[in-house]
Amino acid sequence: MQIKRTVFLAVFAVSCVCMNAQELKCNITVNSSQVQNIVSRQVFETLKNSINELMNNTKWTNLTFTQSERIDCSIGIVFKTVTDNIFSCEMQIQSRRPIWSSSYSSTLLNLRDPAVNFTYYEFDPLQVSATYENNLVAVLAYYAYIIIGYNLDSFQKLGGTGCFTLAEQIVNLSQSRSEPEGAGWKAFDKNGKRYELVNNLLDERFKKFREYVYDYHRLGLDNMISNVANARAKIAEGLPILKEVNKLQPQSIAIISFIDAKVDELINIFSKHGSQKEKDDAYKILTDLNPSNTSRYDAIKK
Repeated sequence: MQIKRTVFLAVFAVSCVCMNAQELKCNITVNSSQVQNIVSRQVFETLKNSINELMNNTKWTNLTFTQSERIDCSIGIVFKTVTDNIFSCEMQIQSRRPIWSSSYSSTLLNLRDPAVNFTYYEFDPLQVSATYENNLVAVLAYYAYIIIGYNLDSFQKLGGTGCFTLAEQIVNLSQSRSEPEGAGWKAFDKNGKRYELVNNLLDERFKKFREYVYDYHRLGLDNMISNVANARAKIAEGLPILKEVNKLQPQSIAIISFIDAKVDELINIFSKHGSQKEKDDAYKILTDLNPSNTSRYDAIKK
């Protein structure tokens, strides 16, 4: 999908408040095949429609998006159990960003949230409130701000801070939730990915990583059409930052999720072209950070 040059040059000084635009074009999918003890499966379709309405019709920020500029994203929900109207599921959250002057979209975000629990009665309204009493709304709003924040970071250095701060506020409000709805929000929860991710993104130690997100997309991918060698060099130049930041907090979710989103893209960038040094350096860093995919990175050396 192509987007106008004016979008790239716009000022993304964001105070993430609800004003005049919908930002997301979010595809919602649900899978309830694991749930056996339920009277009517229609509740899943009703819930899907309500989530779709919340994500796509809520005005999350003060930015104005045309229809073609809305952020392409998806949330896949796999339901595991339903007991006394408490739904337990996992979510897969992805977002994509169009690359200048091409039909290609780059994956910005690829996250799995394994522990989402919420109370729901069919036809319950899903509405954003200042205190986020509804845990499902809190989870969805959190990811809306994370998705928008990542998108803004890719267009302006640290442009997503306002949205990440709002996501942090949702985490803070959710710290006191009782179980099972408290899963995923707390610092020392084994599934506390929501807490950890936003903590990474607002940590001063991760500033270089967030600046690299901008360099990677705006100075790298967006310039592939005009000067592929320079664009690839800019991406290669920043890869050591990932290793540097990961040393500060090994296996941090911000770094892991970035690599997960970019595996195929990075292999494609460095396997077909580039100097031997670029290839060797990229291979070493990526296999160190993501050893489970070493066999896939072997394509870079060929």
